[in-house]
Amino acid sequence: MKSTTTLLKLLIAISIATQAHYAHAQAGGQFTVAANNYLKKRTDAFMTITGYSLTPDVTTGSLSITDKGGENQNLQMISLGGGDRISANFPLYLEGTIAFNRYNPTFTDGIGNTNITVPVNWNGITGTGGVGWDFPLTDQLRIRPIANIMLGHVESDLSIAGRIIENKTGVDLQFLNGGRMNAYGLGGSLMLDYEDYKPEREYDAELRYTNIALNTFDSSAAVQGSADSQSLGLWARARYPTPLTVLERPLRAVFEVAHTEFLGQLRGALGFDSLSSVGTGVEIDRSASDPMFSRVRLVFRYQFGQNVRGTSIGLAASF
Repeated sequence: MKSTTTLLKLLIAISIATQAHYAHAQAGGQFTVAANNYLKKRTDAFMTITGYSLTPDVTTGSLSITDKGGENQNLQMISLGGGDRISANFPLYLEGTIAFNRYNPTFTDGIGNTNITVPVNWNGITGTGGVGWDFPLTDQLRIRPIANIMLGHVESDLSIAGRIIENKTGVDLQFLNGGRMNAYGLGGSLMLDYEDYKPEREYDAELRYTNIALNTFDSSAAVQGSADSQSLGLWARARYPTPLTVLERPLRAVFEVAHTEFLGQLRGALGFDSLSSVGTGVEIDRSASDPMFSRVRLVFRYQFGQNVRGTSIGLAASF
């Protein structure tokens, strides 16, 4: 009778241990699935954010988004880009943009029943190129179709986050180790370009629609996503010579306005549907001393949109 009682206790203990192990494994599996789903959403979000800095645009050339308290920078973007045609006689248009992005979401906020908060920093670099051709409509107005291609790479602190989560939950999230993401984009733009240059003033204006589809490749299984970058932008600039002379050429005053409407997935992704910019500055004509950099511009800009505003300084050179 005593041996029967001992055997019964042993079977009960094994049953309880098995159920506890199954419950722990089930909880770990549920957490892993939830974490994967959360990470997928954040991957798509970062892909969408990348879409803001694919083409030369003064409204998004330098952008920083902070939290509601104004203390933590959740997003930082800076880009350098430009474009121009080869010459009036050979209207091949070339453009390029390189951008650096840093995105800082919280990884486990809202996953399952956990209240762990782990910052996951994404650091990305993207390069976009474009090739187009000018078709003149008048002496000052031309239409320009452009083919665009983008390549990007993202490294994250996911492996660190994985160790923190494992220590606090006991769940081993192997997919977090070595988190990386590569992305490519294919699409195009259509631009209406206006140039009216005279000795007493120079006017430039561009109306541009861009649509570039983004996808990941050769990336960690948990960080694969896609996004569609669409925007419609209007940019205009006026330059007037001043009585001042610098480097044997008149110093020009520069006035600039720009407005970009974000479409598709970009619309509202950062809390605004559009951004506007007004700017003023000076331009130095260096053609007499350095024909390679014929003009250098320094422009101070004020940028604003729904619930956002800020300032930036732009430095540009004409070849």
